[in-house]
Amino acid sequence: MLGAFANAFRTPDLRRKLLFVLGIIVIFRLGSQVPAPGVDTANVQTCLNQLEDSSVYTLINLFSGGALLQLTIFALGIMPYITASIILQLLVVVIPRLEALKKEGQAGQTKITQYTRYLTLALAVLQATGIVALARSGQLLTGCDRPLLHDDGIATFLIMVLTMTAGTAVIMWLGELITDRGVGNGMSILIFTQVIATFPSSLWQVKVSQGVWTFGIVMAIGLVLVAAVIFIEQAQRRIPVQYARRMVGRKMFGGSSTYIPLKVNQAGIIPVIFASSLLYLPAMAVQFNAGANPQPVWVSFLNKYLVDGSHPLYMAVYFGLIIFFTYFYVSITFNPNEVADNMKKYGGFIPGIRAGKPTEDYLSYVLSRITLPGALYLGLISLVPLIAFAVINANQNFPFGGTSILIMVGVALDTVKQIESQLQQRNYEGFLR
Repeated sequence: MLGAFANAFRTPDLRRKLLFVLGIIVIFRLGSQVPAPGVDTANVQTCLNQLEDSSVYTLINLFSGGALLQLTIFALGIMPYITASIILQLLVVVIPRLEALKKEGQAGQTKITQYTRYLTLALAVLQATGIVALARSGQLLTGCDRPLLHDDGIATFLIMVLTMTAGTAVIMWLGELITDRGVGNGMSILIFTQVIATFPSSLWQVKVSQGVWTFGIVMAIGLVLVAAVIFIEQAQRRIPVQYARRMVGRKMFGGSSTYIPLKVNQAGIIPVIFASSLLYLPAMAVQFNAGANPQPVWVSFLNKYLVDGSHPLYMAVYFGLIIFFTYFYVSITFNPNEVADNMKKYGGFIPGIRAGKPTEDYLSYVLSRITLPGALYLGLISLVPLIAFAVINANQNFPFGGTSILIMVGVALDTVKQIESQLQQRNYEGFLR
């Protein structure tokens, strides 16, 4: 491993790419610490120190590296881009025009990327407007009676919304720079940076609040979780494919053997994001109706069962939503009919399975069976922070949360593979031997 790192920095062009990525990360983190115009940083910091529960904004705050609740210029983080990307992936299946663009290759993908950017900016305006409005009304940091802004005028409001939206545009640009001039996976690396930024402080807070023994138990659980996530993320079912020989002109083509890799976690982290987003809606509804007296029955029900993460019903609903979205997302991202048609077109077949409809049925059968353990894995990993809250009262400060682990391990593995492939192109041994 150390030799591979040394070889990576010994190669001039790869060293420049790695240093370029590190420079972008430094700029990104600096922007996450610079407060937006009009923010009273002293009052914000005081309120953050007194804050006990920010569950409504935990996911967005996670993807912003803690910048959201500090109201910085990069407060929205990468979340608008993630949401826009997910929406476009879903719309590609629904809208024929987008599906046709996807099939056009690089030109069509460029157009879809452009639509994603526009949608990202629109979502950034909406999210920035909501966050600044909550900050003005004092509902952003619950339990804090200090003003978070120097004034609540319309000019300050518009400047803050414009600044946060521009910050999202800059984040998109930085991510694309890493993809084009770095080691690839630009947006993923920025997500990784923001998640890992809050990791040391979360670990230290567990040690301070719970003691050394609990800290040791948390570290042990974390190591086991990391090992389990690495094992599952690398696991795949390889379906063998044989290509028959065929004559094209005077040349013989085909006759090769390959395989279709079906990952156990084919859906990635998307189902967790979907489920978390849906379960934040009840919490936000309760918060917006907190001033009602008396509270409606439905608000009391949501507050009792679907806001508290330690409640068994909340855990059951969360787990069920992850299972549902895993199957849903896999069904729209992997099309057995399309794969079977492409195999038939180029003379490929699965040994023992006839081409065409039997191949499609076989792929659907294998995919449905392999998706179940992947869905259960995502659900169990995501329940870890909720169980931690119930057992050790760690709440959202539990560092080895399901979303955090999935992001950190997944992005780290992909980045290592990218660097390894470039090392192997230069006849060096990679990280994974």
